[in-house]
Amino acid sequence: MDGRLTESIRKLQRAGKAPVISEIKLRTPRDGDLLKGRDPIELARRMGKCEVAGLSVVTESEHFGGSIKLLEDIAREVDKPILHKDFITTSDQVEESKRLGSSAILLIAGMLSDSDLVILHERAHSVGLETVVEVHTEGELRRVLSLGLDLDILGINNRDIKVLETDGSDVSVTERLAPRIEGDFIILSESSLKTPDDVRRALRGGADSVLIGTAVMQAEDVEGFLRGMIEIWE
Repeated sequence: MDGRLTESIRKLQRAGKAPVISEIKLRTPRDGDLLKGRDPIELARRMGKCEVAGLSVVTESEHFGGSIKLLEDIAREVDKPILHKDFITTSDQVEESKRLGSSAILLIAGMLSDSDLVILHERAHSVGLETVVEVHTEGELRRVLSLGLDLDILGINNRDIKVLETDGSDVSVTERLAPRIEGDFIILSESSLKTPDDVRRALRGGADSVLIGTAVMQAEDVEGFLRGMIEIWE
């Protein structure tokens, strides 16, 4: 792990690159096995050698095949900011994430009460973690913005995590919600980004950065795929 995720994103923006967070996700309920016999640590190393803003590691085990050990191993091996993605609901999980090398954690607004979201966000900051507070609907967006959180990154999930992202969608969710947002924090478009055109749409629609999961895991040439997503303005 190396540095803050927000700083890495801003650095790529200044360089005229698309700030891409590349995700290690072993499987999904929608697409099944994504690893296909590969070593996830070696795959993370390859992603980390690309000009990505950071790596996301999905540790949820039942539906997405991840583990806390996967997070720990990748954070040890990759010199990029690490975003820990799971259904984080307790302060113990926040503290464990920090201890294992994360730079930032995901907090899903649709799965947390207002009070829990505030508590977990503040706990993350107190231990030196940044947060990605994720929304999917206009109602969730209004709710999060009304809490007055000192946001680092506001994530817009183009799919509905409450149905385990089995719904079909595209970046139109980002295009609809991002223009409604004002603030100094980063806007991150997540899910349903498959092509350079999807990335361009998300960034032109108001996002500062994108997170690419399933598509990069399915790419035959991971490095070439990421290069094409990052160098969209060239």
